[in-house]
Amino acid sequence: MAVDHIRYDILAQEALRSVVRKVLTDAARNGLPGEHHFYISIDTRADGVGMSSRLKSDYPEEITIILQHQFWDLDVHDDRFEVGLSFKGVPERLTIPFAAIKGFFDPSVQFGLQFETIDAEQAAPAAGDKPPALVHPQKKEPAPLPVAANPDDHAPGSGPAGQGAEVVRLDRFRKK
Repeated sequence: MAVDHIRYDILAQEALRSVVRKVLTDAARNGLPGEHHFYISIDTRADGVGMSSRLKSDYPEEITIILQHQFWDLDVHDDRFEVGLSFKGVPERLTIPFAAIKGFFDPSVQFGLQFETIDAEQAAPAAGDKPPALVHPQKKEPAPLPVAANPDDHAPGSGPAGQGAEVVRLDRFRKK
């Protein structure tokens, strides 16, 4: 198989992350329209993720936040967003780089995106090296979007899992 020097996998993920950026930018300006609300899964180990040490110890690998009723000061930048949420009654300010987002789900319209983690080494392979592929569908299926934390203090584990939504995966568009 030919080496993908263009890295379409990375370009496609960047394009899909721009969908999340656009939706959050609109929500920051105009509020959430209709019944729309968002579950956003985040890799808490990713560079640039800002959260309290308490949250980091409670969710050392991944957290899912919900932007619905109880969030404030949503501020969207080119590379990240910042938002205020309450966790177990304690207000927190989170800084989330778009590169740290693992999943985005809007249950009101059953729309979801799932992202693969690509680090800097994968994004810039050494000369002559075959670029590493994203998750190959025959080798590993991604887990459904987990709900690790619910800032609205609903029951743990409530959320998008099991609601029949289709998560769009980049592998769907790859040649098999």
